[in-house]
Amino acid sequence: MNDPSLAVPLWVWAALTLGIAAMLAVDLLAHRDNHVIGFREAAAWSAVWIAAGLGFGLVLWAWQGGDTAGTYYAGYLIEKALSIDNVFVFALVFSFFAVPDAYQHKILFWGVIGALVARLVFIFVGAELLQVFFWTAYLFGAFLIWTGWKMAFSHDEEVHPDRNPLVRLVKKVVPTDSRYHGDRFFVRIDGRRVATLLFVALVAIEATDLIFAIDSVAAVLAITTDTFLVWTANAFAVLGLRSLYFCLSGLLRRFTYLHYGLAFLLVFAGVKLILSETPVGKLPIPVTLGVIAATIAVSIGWSLAATRSRGGDGTGAGTGAGGSGDDHGNGADDGDGRGGGDASGETAVPRGIPSG
Repeated sequence: MNDPSLAVPLWVWAALTLGIAAMLAVDLLAHRDNHVIGFREAAAWSAVWIAAGLGFGLVLWAWQGGDTAGTYYAGYLIEKALSIDNVFVFALVFSFFAVPDAYQHKILFWGVIGALVARLVFIFVGAELLQVFFWTAYLFGAFLIWTGWKMAFSHDEEVHPDRNPLVRLVKKVVPTDSRYHGDRFFVRIDGRRVATLLFVALVAIEATDLIFAIDSVAAVLAITTDTFLVWTANAFAVLGLRSLYFCLSGLLRRFTYLHYGLAFLLVFAGVKLILSETPVGKLPIPVTLGVIAATIAVSIGWSLAATRSRGGDGTGAGTGAGGSGDDHGNGADDGDGRGGGDASGETAVPRGIPSG
């Protein structure tokens, strides 16, 4: 793929990295008390992260021009849209492991750090492959088309977080205790350091995000192979993933047809990537932006209209966000079996999770 890269000075990379680290630090300090995040707080933080992502595009516009900014916005939009599918899986993982509400942000915080590292590696490897071996565009394109097809027609397949190979490997290698011990990932029991169920849930989140990272990075690489633009589009979209989860966790049941839109975007990205190595060449950025924006709007609007006509308000059924808990790990039994706790700060293991 012949896609010229921006001449980005090293100090810009360093400044951006420090900026991302500073934003993560502010977010960590704001939630160091492990309080349960409500919709209003999540919406406020989502507005902050979206403003940061859109604002960076304006900086690119002033620095490198409209074409560069348009390319960034296209990558940011498609990554933001695909991150909504992450939210569905996060809700499933939290429900499966009965993660108390107060500790979900901590898991997502460290999960985001892992997601950023994974995406950075995939970006540089994928961009280098596309630049050196043109035929990898066909492989990546075919992979995106296949992923889109699977998302559209296999979306309702049951997912079992405990069967993930990485989760199973961790439970075999690392001694684990099948309870929650407050917000700690590791504790000492009988003089032996063991992982808690909170750490197992974190591994499940990280393992599932690896698959999303491959999909999303490949989709943005279909727009541009410039590592700076791909990285910034991914980074600013992923930074708001935690707030997005807490905003949408009560509305997930209303996004009935959203996965069809996301599947279409993956297929579109795959076709776009393949066309870039044919006489057709790369599609214009305005066309790409228009397709992405229209697909997101139509799929969300279709979903909301369909659920409204069925009389559903999207807030009745739980999304599996886990049982509520206080700052000491005490889970309150809310009647649906999602995680009671005791005074010691240890929460009982959910059904189906064997002791390590």
